[in-house]
Amino acid sequence: MVKVFKKILYVLAILLALLCILIIVCAVRPDVTDKIKEILYRGNNQPVSLEISAQPETDLTGDYATESIVYLPEDKDTNPGPAAERNGGSAESASDIQGITEGMDVSGVSEYIAPDESAIVIPDSVSGKSGYKQIQDEAQQIDDAAAGDIESRLDVGYTGDGLDFDAVYYPYYAMLNDTEKHIYRQIYANANELNGTFMPVEEITSSGLRDIFAAVYNDHPELFWLETAYACKYKRSGQCVEIDLEFNRTAGELESAKAEFDAQVNDVVSQVQNLPDQYTKEKAVHDTLLDRISYNANAEMNQSAYSALVNGETVCAGYSRAFQYILQKLGIPCYYCTGYAGESHAWNIVALEDGYYNVDTTWDDTDGGNYDYFNKSDEDYARSHIRQELSVYLPPCNGQTYRTPEQEHEAAYGELRTLADTGLLENQVFADMSGYYADCYQQITSNGKGHYTFTNAIIGEQLFEEWKRNYDSEDYRTAYMENAMAALGAYHCTMALGVEELQDDIYLVTHEVTLTD
Repeated sequence: MVKVFKKILYVLAILLALLCILIIVCAVRPDVTDKIKEILYRGNNQPVSLEISAQPETDLTGDYATESIVYLPEDKDTNPGPAAERNGGSAESASDIQGITEGMDVSGVSEYIAPDESAIVIPDSVSGKSGYKQIQDEAQQIDDAAAGDIESRLDVGYTGDGLDFDAVYYPYYAMLNDTEKHIYRQIYANANELNGTFMPVEEITSSGLRDIFAAVYNDHPELFWLETAYACKYKRSGQCVEIDLEFNRTAGELESAKAEFDAQVNDVVSQVQNLPDQYTKEKAVHDTLLDRISYNANAEMNQSAYSALVNGETVCAGYSRAFQYILQKLGIPCYYCTGYAGESHAWNIVALEDGYYNVDTTWDDTDGGNYDYFNKSDEDYARSHIRQELSVYLPPCNGQTYRTPEQEHEAAYGELRTLADTGLLENQVFADMSGYYADCYQQITSNGKGHYTFTNAIIGEQLFEEWKRNYDSEDYRTAYMENAMAALGAYHCTMALGVEELQDDIYLVTHEVTLTD
């Protein structure tokens, strides 16, 4: 009997030890906790515990507006952003960067959904027009004696204390946690002062330094003398003790190089700054750059805005950084976006009144210039461009009003499109909510899981007001979304809504849906 009792005690002791280990692991590794939650939740296949993570105060009475609705189980956390994922910091995520332009009618809950690389098809007309070089880091491990020597003779240079960078124009800075932001400011300050060698102002590993350097480089096209490569010396522990920046030849004649660069920037800005609205300015800058720049894979300093604006020859990186900087000077948020388009490639994301748009000035610079890649949504780019690296955390591009220069803003030009212009048929226009709901359910279940867009339309201002009330009251969830998710076995849904007023009192409704397991 005693032996049996001892065995029971041994078993209980082992179970208690395992429980303690699990508690410690969950405390140290929050991702393990999330995984356990996910496993437990998946025991219930019905996605009945849904919530709207954010609901913007959206006025849908204009010609187009967007809002994004995310359905998540109660235990499911939204993406905390790259820095928070890496270091447990309190970084602003990419969602905090969205909705940043005054008056912009977007919310900050959507996420960029990367298309499948196997589906990428590059048209012959733009094949090979890339040239973006990824950040190159040369990391060298040194022994303790060498590290001690560096620490005794090297200082931090310029700390960047007192600097701050608004997420409206510097989204990569907003992706970092406080420690990383301090090093970002230090790298920026030392690069600005041409100080190429210094100790990190905060403790950072050699692997953690790469994203910080990339954030500085991506945010600041005006640092045209800063190369895309840097070096780091680190201890056996991984701690970086020396950062070495690289500069191009303009650093040796920086005052005159800046004067040439600023003269070109100011010339473009002066030509467009008095145009009536942001879209018109953006389009004018796009057209001006295409007139002034030629694509040349062998152009000098071709990763810089200087190569585009001063030398007039560059690759995708130069086009994109020149476009980014000039729009920044005009007060239009414009981000440097990098990824894959048959090969490594760079383009831009631009914020206009109703949302974000992709712009690829390099690919638009074909014979005579065109707008094939100007102001496009992520869906438009899904077969040709994939964001990579930190650019996946930039806001998704769901803007619609300015998707083509031919489709001008109603407020500016006073013209509404017809139903025929949209490609919809009369049987896709609904006079009551039940017909609209039934069509939404049918289109979602027909398309299945994945990322796609579908449209339909409703008629009458009274029905449009009812449509708005039903989305505000979340009636649509029980009317079609929950049932569609259950029918497909979907676990997570993101939906962005857009409305455009057409002629004859018709309202075109666009639904951009992402359904996943």
